[in-house]
Amino acid sequence: MEMRQLPDQSSFKRLGTEEIRATFLVDNLFVPGAINLNHFDYERAVLGSAVPTAHALVLEAPDIFRAEYFTERRELGIMNLGGAGQVLADGDPFDMAKRDSLYIGRGTQQIEFSSEDSQNPAQYYIVSYPAHQPYPNRQIKATDIEPMEIGSKQDSNERSIYQAIIPGKIDSGQLVMGFTELSTGSVWNTMPAHRHVRRMEVYLYYDLPGDAVVMHLMGQPDETRHIMVREKQAVISPSWSLHSGVGTHNYGFVWAMGGENQDYTDMDAVAMAELR
Repeated sequence: MEMRQLPDQSSFKRLGTEEIRATFLVDNLFVPGAINLNHFDYERAVLGSAVPTAHALVLEAPDIFRAEYFTERRELGIMNLGGAGQVLADGDPFDMAKRDSLYIGRGTQQIEFSSEDSQNPAQYYIVSYPAHQPYPNRQIKATDIEPMEIGSKQDSNERSIYQAIIPGKIDSGQLVMGFTELSTGSVWNTMPAHRHVRRMEVYLYYDLPGDAVVMHLMGQPDETRHIMVREKQAVISPSWSLHSGVGTHNYGFVWAMGGENQDYTDMDAVAMAELR
Protein backbone atom coordinates (compact mmCIF):
# COMPACT_ATOMS: atom_id res chain seq x y z
CA MET A 1 0.00 0.00 0.00
CA GLU A 2 1.35 3.40 -1.00
CA MET A 3 1.35 5.98 1.80
CA ARG A 4 0.98 9.69 1.03
CA GLN A 5 1.31 12.74 3.27
CA LEU A 6 -0.63 15.57 1.63
CA PRO A 7 0.28 19.28 1.88
CA ASP A 8 -1.80 22.04 3.41
CA GLN A 9 -3.21 24.89 1.32
CA SER A 10 -0.18 27.15 1.89
CA SER A 11 2.33 24.50 0.82
CA PHE A 12 0.15 23.61 -2.17
CA LYS A 13 0.77 27.05 -3.72
CA ARG A 14 4.48 26.28 -4.06
CA LEU A 15 4.07 22.99 -5.92
CA GLY A 16 4.86 22.59 -9.59
CA THR A 17 2.95 20.48 -12.10
CA GLU A 18 4.78 17.21 -11.45
CA GLU A 19 4.63 17.69 -7.67
CA ILE A 20 0.86 18.28 -7.80
CA ARG A 21 0.39 15.18 -9.95
CA ALA A 22 2.60 13.04 -7.71
CA THR A 23 0.69 14.21 -4.64
CA PHE A 24 -2.97 14.34 -5.67
CA LEU A 25 -3.29 12.13 -8.77
CA VAL A 26 -3.75 8.37 -8.30
CA ASP A 27 -2.77 6.56 -11.49
CA ASN A 28 -1.75 3.09 -10.27
CA LEU A 29 -5.25 1.58 -10.24
CA PHE A 30 -6.86 -1.38 -12.05
CA VAL A 31 -3.86 -3.63 -12.59
CA PRO A 32 -5.02 -7.08 -13.80
CA GLY A 33 -4.62 -9.78 -11.16
CA ALA A 34 -3.82 -7.38 -8.33
CA ILE A 35 -5.16 -5.31 -5.46
CA ASN A 36 -3.62 -1.83 -5.29
CA LEU A 37 -4.19 0.46 -2.31
CA ASN A 38 -3.30 4.08 -1.50
CA HIS A 39 -3.48 5.64 1.98
CA PHE A 40 -3.85 9.38 2.59
CA ASP A 41 -3.50 11.26 5.85
CA TYR A 42 -6.59 13.36 4.99
CA GLU A 43 -9.35 11.66 7.01
CA ARG A 44 -7.12 8.55 6.88
CA ALA A 45 -8.77 7.66 3.58
CA VAL A 46 -7.81 4.58 1.56
CA LEU A 47 -8.63 4.17 -2.09
CA GLY A 48 -7.67 1.41 -4.42
CA SER A 49 -8.75 -1.26 -6.83
CA ALA A 50 -9.07 -5.02 -7.29
CA VAL A 51 -9.02 -6.68 -10.71
CA PRO A 52 -9.35 -10.45 -10.28
CA THR A 53 -8.58 -12.50 -13.39
CA ALA A 54 -8.02 -16.26 -13.25
CA HIS A 55 -8.10 -16.35 -9.45
CA ALA A 56 -10.04 -14.58 -6.72
CA LEU A 57 -8.32 -11.81 -4.75
CA VAL A 58 -8.57 -11.50 -0.97
CA LEU A 59 -8.49 -8.08 0.70
CA GLU A 60 -6.10 -8.25 3.64
CA ALA A 61 -5.17 -5.67 6.23
CA PRO A 62 -1.90 -3.86 5.44
CA ASP A 63 0.66 -3.97 8.24
CA ILE A 64 0.26 -0.23 8.83
CA PHE A 65 -3.33 -0.85 10.06
CA ARG A 66 -2.12 -2.99 12.98
CA ALA A 67 -5.38 -4.88 12.51
CA GLU A 68 -6.32 -8.54 12.09
CA TYR A 69 -8.46 -7.79 9.03
CA PHE A 70 -9.12 -4.82 6.74
CA THR A 71 -12.45 -3.64 8.15
CA GLU A 72 -11.66 -4.26 11.82
CA ARG A 73 -11.91 -0.49 12.34
CA ARG A 74 -13.02 0.60 8.87
CA GLU A 75 -15.91 0.66 6.41
CA LEU A 76 -15.67 0.11 2.69
CA GLY A 77 -17.42 1.29 -0.47
CA ILE A 78 -16.99 -0.74 -3.67
CA MET A 79 -18.11 0.01 -7.24
CA ASN A 80 -17.57 -2.27 -10.23
CA LEU A 81 -16.38 -0.51 -13.38
CA GLY A 82 -15.66 -3.62 -15.45
CA GLY A 83 -17.17 -6.99 -16.37
CA ALA A 84 -19.49 -9.04 -14.20
CA GLY A 85 -18.11 -10.42 -10.95
CA GLN A 86 -18.85 -11.33 -7.38
CA VAL A 87 -17.79 -10.08 -3.96
CA LEU A 88 -17.87 -12.42 -0.96
CA ALA A 89 -18.31 -10.71 2.41
CA ASP A 90 -17.99 -13.20 5.27
CA GLY A 91 -19.29 -15.85 2.90
CA ASP A 92 -22.28 -13.85 1.63
CA PRO A 93 -22.17 -13.53 -2.19
CA PHE A 94 -22.95 -10.24 -3.95
CA ASP A 95 -23.16 -10.41 -7.75
CA MET A 96 -21.76 -7.20 -9.20
CA ALA A 97 -22.56 -5.90 -12.68
CA LYS A 98 -20.94 -2.75 -14.08
CA ARG A 99 -21.83 0.33 -11.98
CA ASP A 100 -23.21 -1.77 -9.10
CA SER A 101 -22.04 -0.69 -5.64
CA LEU A 102 -21.56 -2.45 -2.32
CA TYR A 103 -21.24 -1.12 1.22
CA ILE A 104 -19.23 -3.28 3.64
CA GLY A 105 -19.41 -2.34 7.29
CA ARG A 106 -16.95 -2.51 10.13
CA GLY A 107 -16.40 -6.03 11.47
CA THR A 108 -16.60 -7.92 8.16
CA GLN A 109 -13.62 -10.24 8.44
CA GLN A 110 -13.32 -11.84 5.00
CA ILE A 111 -13.66 -9.92 1.70
CA GLU A 112 -12.95 -11.68 -1.60
CA PHE A 113 -13.20 -10.41 -5.17
CA SER A 114 -13.76 -12.56 -8.27
CA SER A 115 -14.63 -12.14 -11.96
CA GLU A 116 -17.11 -14.09 -14.05
CA ASP A 117 -14.83 -13.96 -17.11
CA SER A 118 -11.07 -13.57 -16.75
CA GLN A 119 -10.91 -12.12 -20.28
CA ASN A 120 -13.38 -9.39 -19.29
CA PRO A 121 -12.64 -9.04 -15.58
CA ALA A 122 -14.52 -7.05 -13.01
CA GLN A 123 -12.77 -3.83 -12.03
CA TYR A 124 -13.58 -3.02 -8.44
CA TYR A 125 -12.96 0.51 -7.23
CA ILE A 126 -12.47 0.66 -3.45
CA VAL A 127 -12.83 3.60 -1.03
CA SER A 128 -12.45 3.21 2.73
CA TYR A 129 -12.66 5.44 5.80
CA PRO A 130 -12.39 4.72 9.54
CA ALA A 131 -15.66 3.67 11.18
CA HIS A 132 -16.58 3.72 14.86
CA GLN A 133 -19.76 1.68 14.57
CA PRO A 134 -20.73 -1.38 12.50
CA TYR A 135 -23.49 -1.11 9.89
CA PRO A 136 -24.97 -3.92 7.76
CA ASN A 137 -23.45 -4.87 4.43
CA ARG A 138 -25.73 -3.65 1.65
CA GLN A 139 -25.67 -3.88 -2.13
CA ILE A 140 -26.87 -1.07 -4.40
CA LYS A 141 -27.76 -2.09 -7.96
CA ALA A 142 -27.26 0.73 -10.46
CA THR A 143 -30.57 -0.18 -12.10
CA ASP A 144 -32.36 0.44 -8.79
CA ILE A 145 -31.12 4.03 -8.40
CA GLU A 146 -33.38 6.82 -9.61
CA PRO A 147 -30.93 9.36 -11.03
CA MET A 148 -31.10 13.06 -10.24
CA GLU A 149 -31.07 14.95 -13.54
CA ILE A 150 -29.40 18.37 -13.40
CA GLY A 151 -27.62 20.84 -15.69
CA SER A 152 -28.49 21.79 -19.25
CA LYS A 153 -27.28 21.40 -22.80
CA GLN A 154 -26.94 25.18 -23.01
CA ASP A 155 -24.36 25.16 -20.22
CA SER A 156 -22.67 21.94 -21.46
CA ASN A 157 -23.27 20.27 -18.10
CA GLU A 158 -26.34 18.06 -18.53
CA ARG A 159 -25.70 15.09 -16.22
CA SER A 160 -27.27 12.31 -14.17
CA ILE A 161 -26.29 11.87 -10.51
CA TYR A 162 -26.63 8.39 -9.00
CA GLN A 163 -26.55 8.43 -5.19
CA ALA A 164 -25.56 4.96 -3.97
CA ILE A 165 -24.25 5.08 -0.39
CA ILE A 166 -26.04 8.03 1.16
CA PRO A 167 -28.06 8.73 4.35
CA GLY A 168 -31.65 7.61 4.00
CA LYS A 169 -30.66 4.75 1.69
CA ILE A 170 -27.58 3.07 3.17
CA ASP A 171 -26.38 3.59 6.74
CA SER A 172 -22.64 4.26 7.08
CA GLY A 173 -20.25 5.78 9.57
CA GLN A 174 -19.01 8.59 7.32
CA LEU A 175 -18.74 7.28 3.76
CA VAL A 176 -20.94 8.88 1.07
CA MET A 177 -20.51 7.51 -2.46
CA GLY A 178 -22.10 7.50 -5.89
CA PHE A 179 -21.41 8.34 -9.51
CA THR A 180 -22.26 10.96 -12.11
CA GLU A 181 -22.53 10.52 -15.87
CA LEU A 182 -22.56 13.35 -18.38
CA SER A 183 -24.84 13.40 -21.40
CA THR A 184 -23.43 13.40 -24.92
CA GLY A 185 -22.22 16.91 -25.73
CA SER A 186 -21.79 17.90 -22.07
CA VAL A 187 -18.32 18.26 -20.57
CA TRP A 188 -18.54 20.26 -17.29
CA ASN A 189 -19.10 18.23 -14.12
CA THR A 190 -19.49 21.20 -11.75
CA MET A 191 -19.52 24.92 -12.46
CA PRO A 192 -19.89 27.12 -10.50
CA ALA A 193 -17.40 25.22 -8.38
CA HIS A 194 -17.70 24.46 -4.67
CA ARG A 195 -15.78 23.13 -1.68
CA HIS A 196 -16.66 20.75 1.17
CA VAL A 197 -15.11 22.31 4.26
CA ARG A 198 -16.41 19.50 6.50
CA ARG A 199 -15.18 16.56 4.40
CA MET A 200 -12.72 15.56 1.71
CA GLU A 201 -13.68 14.01 -1.61
CA VAL A 202 -12.18 11.69 -4.20
CA TYR A 203 -13.04 11.79 -7.90
CA LEU A 204 -12.39 8.76 -10.15
CA TYR A 205 -12.95 9.45 -13.85
CA TYR A 206 -14.08 6.73 -16.27
CA ASP A 207 -15.55 6.18 -19.76
CA LEU A 208 -12.99 8.54 -21.30
CA PRO A 209 -12.39 7.18 -24.80
CA GLY A 210 -9.02 7.17 -26.58
CA ASP A 211 -6.98 10.30 -25.93
CA ALA A 212 -9.82 12.14 -24.14
CA VAL A 213 -8.87 13.92 -20.91
CA VAL A 214 -10.52 15.82 -18.08
CA MET A 215 -8.98 19.03 -16.78
CA HIS A 216 -9.66 18.75 -13.04
CA LEU A 217 -9.56 22.14 -11.30
CA MET A 218 -8.41 22.45 -7.69
CA GLY A 219 -6.81 24.90 -5.26
CA GLN A 220 -8.04 28.17 -3.78
CA PRO A 221 -10.69 30.13 -5.71
CA ASP A 222 -8.32 33.05 -6.25
CA GLU A 223 -5.37 30.86 -7.27
CA THR A 224 -6.55 27.72 -9.08
CA ARG A 225 -4.46 24.87 -10.44
CA HIS A 226 -5.36 21.95 -12.69
CA ILE A 227 -4.50 18.29 -13.25
CA MET A 228 -4.91 16.51 -16.58
CA VAL A 229 -6.74 13.27 -15.77
CA ARG A 230 -7.13 10.23 -17.99
CA GLU A 231 -9.21 7.05 -18.01
CA LYS A 232 -9.68 5.48 -14.56
CA GLN A 233 -7.39 7.88 -12.77
CA ALA A 234 -8.44 9.52 -9.51
CA VAL A 235 -7.86 12.91 -7.89
CA ILE A 236 -7.80 13.64 -4.16
CA SER A 237 -9.73 16.81 -3.30
CA PRO A 238 -8.91 18.22 0.16
CA SER A 239 -11.58 20.04 2.15
CA TRP A 240 -9.83 23.39 1.50
CA SER A 241 -9.80 22.92 -2.27
CA LEU A 242 -12.51 23.70 -4.78
CA HIS A 243 -13.25 21.00 -7.33
CA SER A 244 -14.63 21.14 -10.81
CA GLY A 245 -13.72 19.64 -14.14
CA VAL A 246 -14.14 19.91 -17.88
CA GLY A 247 -13.45 17.20 -20.45
CA THR A 248 -12.68 16.89 -24.12
CA HIS A 249 -15.52 14.33 -24.27
CA ASN A 250 -18.44 13.40 -22.05
CA TYR A 251 -17.49 10.96 -19.26
CA GLY A 252 -18.47 9.54 -15.90
CA PHE A 253 -16.92 9.84 -12.47
CA VAL A 254 -17.27 8.13 -9.11
CA TRP A 255 -17.43 10.54 -6.18
CA ALA A 256 -16.73 9.45 -2.63
CA MET A 257 -16.61 11.61 0.50
CA GLY A 258 -15.65 11.19 4.14
CA GLY A 259 -15.60 13.58 7.08
CA GLU A 260 -17.80 14.98 9.78
CA ASN A 261 -20.92 15.69 7.69
CA GLN A 262 -22.75 13.22 5.44
CA ASP A 263 -25.28 15.73 4.08
CA TYR A 264 -24.86 15.56 0.29
CA THR A 265 -26.09 19.14 -0.13
CA ASP A 266 -23.56 20.56 2.35
CA MET A 267 -21.45 22.52 -0.14
CA ASP A 268 -19.62 25.82 0.13
CA ALA A 269 -20.29 27.53 -3.21
CA VAL A 270 -17.62 29.54 -4.98
CA ALA A 271 -18.97 32.50 -6.93
CA MET A 272 -17.82 32.79 -10.52
CA ALA A 273 -16.44 36.26 -9.78
CA GLU A 274 -14.03 34.75 -7.19
CA LEU A 275 -12.28 32.45 -9.64
CA ARG A 276 -8.75 33.28 -10.76
